Amino acid sequence: MVEQQNVDAEELRKFDELARRWWDPKGEFRTLHDINPLRLGYITQRVPLAGKRVLDLGCGGGLLTEAMAKEGAQVIGVDAAEGPLAVARLHRHESGVQVDYQQTTAEDLAAKADMEAFDVITCLEMLEHVPSPGSVIRACASMLKPDGYLFLSTINRNPKSYLFAILGAEYLLKLLPRGTHDYERLIKPSEMAGWCRQAGLRMADLTGMTYNPVTRTYRLGRDLSVNYLALARPASAA
Repeated sequence: MVEQQNVDAEELRKFDELARRWWDPKGEFRTLHDINPLRLGYITQRVPLAGKRVLDLGCGGGLLTEAMAKEGAQVIGVDAAEGPLAVARLHRHESGVQVDYQQTTAEDLAAKADMEAFDVITCLEMLEHVPSPGSVIRACASMLKPDGYLFLSTINRNPKSYLFAILGAEYLLKLLPRGTHDYERLIKPSEMAGWCRQAGLRMADLTGMTYNPVTRTYRLGRDLSVNYLALARPASAA
């Protein structure tokens, strides 16, 4: 059982209800399918995954988790929701990709894991769904090797992001189920950087991810106003 410390029960319920559609590229999670190659490319351009010990926090149904395992990484996929993990485990049997899935939280895992256990930690599209994002980042920092890489992604909080990521994506274009995101929980890059500094990490990169509704494609760039990815590293890392 997952200890209910930095967990929102309503958020877990939402993802549990949608879990069976996780691997449907035309279903409710089609945006994750669309951006997964970009996310994986962002990671692999900065660190080769072959032979690395990787933790994927908020892994959901395992889209990124399996993709990183195919790159040769030894991956643990962690999620607090039971439904998506059940889907991830089922898909693991179908795909044959070896991933260790665990139902727990970042904080619980950090309390049990060996310190500095991971070369790479990914926490993508997850921080905006927990009550205390800073607590997750601190837990990640405690499990990261001195030369490790922490990859984060979320949505900025401003009028443009409300228009595009909530009104546009959830209500007009219907790219996501309504209620997927709570505007008050969206995270400014400055807030992300602050939590990283408090955890002994430095922000090594910020990259925006934009969506073209005409071509229905995503691309990486300098625009951080809506979706963005971040790389944080231990302050002592080169």
